[in-house]
Amino acid sequence: MGFSQERLEATLQTLLEQISSQMFLQFSLQVFEQVASTNQTLWEALDRGAGEGTVVIALQQTAGKGQWGRKWVSSKGGLYLSVALAPNLAVEKAAGLTLASAWGIAECLRERGVPVALKWPNDLVVCDRKLGGILTETRVHKGKITQAVVGVGINWNNPVPPVGINLQSLLAEQTRPAITCLEMLAALAIKGIDSGYQLLVHKGITHLLPKYQSLLTNIGQKVVIEGCEGVIIGVSATGELRVRLNPNSAIASEISLPPGTISLGYNH
Repeated sequence: MGFSQERLEATLQTLLEQISSQMFLQFSLQVFEQVASTNQTLWEALDRGAGEGTVVIALQQTAGKGQWGRKWVSSKGGLYLSVALAPNLAVEKAAGLTLASAWGIAECLRERGVPVALKWPNDLVVCDRKLGGILTETRVHKGKITQAVVGVGINWNNPVPPVGINLQSLLAEQTRPAITCLEMLAALAIKGIDSGYQLLVHKGITHLLPKYQSLLTNIGQKVVIEGCEGVIIGVSATGELRVRLNPNSAIASEISLPPGTISLGYNH
């Protein structure tokens, strides 16, 4: 059966209605066959008056956005969506939006039997391979994040590189897979963003951080910083990577590294 935008919207609405009692936000869906970037499309919708909870989903991106400004073509078969938030958070708490979304999505997938873990700062991983990633963009006014767009890409049945994994191939080993279609995956991703955001808003980063770190694959990983050996011990409340350096190091015994200053890579 070929793709039907109407079926996607109807399935998403049905799935979201089933879990609506747990939802923090009210969502409205905009579905596209192809866009340059779901984040970009959602920002344009916000500029036209769309509000918090607006979701843009596309079957394909021609200029998908990644960390550090990277762009690529996102082929059909993957999940590409963006969600609009109005967090009114202090700008120094921006990283919490990504941590919350990553944790929330991972938890929703784990509840369905998918052993998802997290790779700092924004990757969803299974079996040490990349399943998906998150990109959060914000707008700030007077030191507050007034608008945010959380973009998510998850491999469903699209082609992936050797360091990647797609979910359908993983679930093919299960007799009765708990996630049966791209529509269901989209609903779970939206629910995950909602639950992580709800925790961040109501409980704060101090409650979120232990949950995020409990799924982090990088804890205990050895790294080299400016010639000094160290080990990753966690993530700070501002989203920086905490590294404990060897006691005989001339540098301080613990340092924090912002995203983009170190690449943790994949082992495949």
